[in-house]
Amino acid sequence: MKVGIPKGLLYYKYKPFFTTFFEELGAEIIESPDTNKEILDLGVKLCTDEACLPIKVFHGHVEKIKDKCDLILVPRIMQVEKREFICPKFCGIPEMIENNIKDLPLITKAPIYSYSADKFINWAYETGKLFTKSYVKIQKAFEDALKEQNNFKEGIDHEGFQYKIALIGHTYNIYDKFINMNLIKKLNGFGIGVITHEVVDDSIKHMEIKKLFKRPFWTFAREYYGFASYAVKNKLIDGIIYLSSFACGIDSVIVELLKLEFEDVPFLLLKIDEHTGEAGFDTRVEAFVDMLTRRKRGNLA
Repeated sequence: MKVGIPKGLLYYKYKPFFTTFFEELGAEIIESPDTNKEILDLGVKLCTDEACLPIKVFHGHVEKIKDKCDLILVPRIMQVEKREFICPKFCGIPEMIENNIKDLPLITKAPIYSYSADKFINWAYETGKLFTKSYVKIQKAFEDALKEQNNFKEGIDHEGFQYKIALIGHTYNIYDKFINMNLIKKLNGFGIGVITHEVVDDSIKHMEIKKLFKRPFWTFAREYYGFASYAVKNKLIDGIIYLSSFACGIDSVIVELLKLEFEDVPFLLLKIDEHTGEAGFDTRVEAFVDMLTRRKRGNLA
């Protein structure tokens, strides 16, 4: 069986798990190409206007490979931490794909609760039975996939740069070079290093959010606030860039939280959608870098 894996949404975080799981069950993996203009245009055409850019891009990736595989991975990720949730669109992404894209092969629909192996394996059994009736084989594939995921080194932590910024945002915005217009490479070209939230251990992030009045409802909020708080407190960074999708409700909450808490830290919010022009994007980045370097040198009051 050929399994299609779209290079969108949390592909950049969970690729080792999904690839290993399906390969252990004997599947041939068909990945969509890196995001490009064709894929973006397909997604914009197929998806509802109100959806954020990453959801539109995911539609484009699915459309690109739907005729090349027998099953497409469409992860319905519900929870990755107990008592927390992620983007609500993830909960309904299989239905969005089914209703927006014609002539689909089979797609995965089972919910994913990855905060415990006992919960997560229900997805493995539900999906694995499409390949084999052997629960033993499915369990082995699941355990091997978990090992690969646990060995996967996430995050960016550049060394050797005079300045360093915290680059905050969803994984699919930070690691998709087409969506973010090669932001990391541009920052490096200006002599700015980058650190991302994955570098800081989850236990530290949990400790940092205890200073908040209320525990965040969203996993992303806990991760990003906890990371920023730790990085600022320990003077790991000279500023913060938040890369946000236009119309992302979760981002709107997190951004205001960060701006209120760290008002003395240079902060740049970059919003992206399918209409974002690279020239204007670059101008804002250049202005922020200039302000950052001047401030560091003590030329600003």
